[in-house]
Amino acid sequence: MVQLIVGKKGKGKTKCLLDKVNTEVQNVLGSVVFLDKNTKHMYELNNKIRLIVVPEFMVSNADEFIGFVSGIISQDHDLQQMYFDSFLKISCLEGEDISKTIDKLEKLSEKFNVDFVLSLSMDESELPESVKSKVVISL
Repeated sequence: MVQLIVGKKGKGKTKCLLDKVNTEVQNVLGSVVFLDKNTKHMYELNNKIRLIVVPEFMVSNADEFIGFVSGIISQDHDLQQMYFDSFLKISCLEGEDISKTIDKLEKLSEKFNVDFVLSLSMDESELPESVKSKVVISL
């Protein structure tokens, strides 16, 4: 399952994402990973959540990002949830069409039983029609 938290920059998406991940980590049996663009929120995350700073791994396009996520999934058979803050930035999709990448995440989710929650700095009205059904919070 892929869920989207959407809204313009500065609307509070990261706070919603942090609240959601910290709540969910209490209920999951497997592991939880949080991908971000920096370590700014490290101390706001429960210590059971693994923080990965994507830019440290030189991901330079959306295909590399999907490969990066696939690598994380392949290394952790207990992985249950992944949270992506600043999704457009960490996936190198700023100003690009996100449909194909969201579709690949959906396929990974189905195949490996991993849930993805993404924060997107876009208004719900700017989203491609194919991903609007995945919005859970619109700010």
